[in-house]
Amino acid sequence: MTRYAPSASKLVAWREEKNLPQGLTVLSLPQAHQKRLRTTNGLDRVNQELKCRTRVARMFPNEASLLRLVSALLAEISDEWEIEKIHLNMKPQTQPSV
Repeated sequence: MTRYAPSASKLVAWREEKNLPQGLTVLSLPQAHQKRLRTTNGLDRVNQELKCRTRVARMFPNEASLLRLVSALLAEISDEWEIEKIHLNMKPQTQPSV
């Protein structure tokens, strides 16, 4: 890991804190789940939505007002994911018969 210290010092420090097993937890899941969780598409979509909605307001009087808006948006997105839409269906997939 010393080879990566100059270019990825934060990663090396994270690994040295014995966090590697937690970082590889996804590998203990079934193969079909690993496939769905290997990308950050969901997180990218949430960040895109936050950026879009906060850009409309442009300026905030203080940090607390920004935090209130972002918290409300995240609560709304969470409700959609829990109730209305299935963004990450973790039910086992069946293979089509040939």
